[in-house]
Amino acid sequence: MGTRKYLLRKLMQAFFTLIFVLTMNFFLFRILPSDPVQMMVRNQKLTRAEQIQQMKDLGLDKPLWEQYIQYITHPWVLGRSFQSGLPVSQVIGDRIWPTVLLVGSATILSTVFGVMIGIHSAWRRGTPFDVGSLVSTMLFYSMPQFWFGMMLLLIFAATLHWFPVGGYATEGAGYTGMQHVVDVARHLFLPMMTLAIGYLGEYSLIMRSSLIDVMHEDFVNVARAKGLRDKLVRQRHAVPNALLPIFTMIILYFGYVIGGAVGLEEVFSYPGIGQLTVRSIDQQDFPVMQGIFLLLSVAILIANLIADITYGYLDPRVREA
Repeated sequence: MGTRKYLLRKLMQAFFTLIFVLTMNFFLFRILPSDPVQMMVRNQKLTRAEQIQQMKDLGLDKPLWEQYIQYITHPWVLGRSFQSGLPVSQVIGDRIWPTVLLVGSATILSTVFGVMIGIHSAWRRGTPFDVGSLVSTMLFYSMPQFWFGMMLLLIFAATLHWFPVGGYATEGAGYTGMQHVVDVARHLFLPMMTLAIGYLGEYSLIMRSSLIDVMHEDFVNVARAKGLRDKLVRQRHAVPNALLPIFTMIILYFGYVIGGAVGLEEVFSYPGIGQLTVRSIDQQDFPVMQGIFLLLSVAILIANLIADITYGYLDPRVREA
């Protein structure tokens, strides 16, 4: 019964959070200085019939309270882009895969190597490895991503010509199969490494702090008193318990994957959600902005719900709190 109450409470919290997000998403883009109806009328890529249909789909021909009811009950109706005339779902869908590939792979790399660095730093606290890794990872973490990305572009693309300057793939090359995979990987390498190296400091520092706290717990001292080797004490007792605090952060960060990296995607001219966000704001593309905000909010909400539920199973004390 305790587990059922915990799940019900988390689901109810997620539901009311979703209602709040939808409400914010509705009013946020209706208090902008620009009038979406005038912007749609000025759009030359939509016919008159399409403009009228778009106005009806978004409820712009109704009073504000009716628009709100329609949006809350049909949030998936996003309409068409004011700039391209394409459905918003198609515009955003074309950008999701490049963003997931970039930010997802960078998040996996930074998570794996950051946790490994944090474990070795904590277990060898005060050694040259600990000090060196702490200083270097925090140095890269403190750098602005766009600046670090420009430095990598200047060195490895513009000077050494090892990697392309930007983009997702070579336009007009017509690569297929393995050639296409290699081409995409070459374009992906620099922005991915920029993100991965920048996030190392966060994961390593949290893992280091968590493991240092666990190392002073009684069960670790008891394991050592039994004569277990340090390697076994670390792998079987200390690290599994130290991973609990960082587990939530890892799940939440994967919720941000869909949001992309706005500054970095602009620097590398990478066609992802981050770049689309900048372009839609500059062009005041109301439906696309609303769709991106909704997608990002729901992704983070789902990631948060997954983290809460799984953490409750990993640590029963959370369910009882």
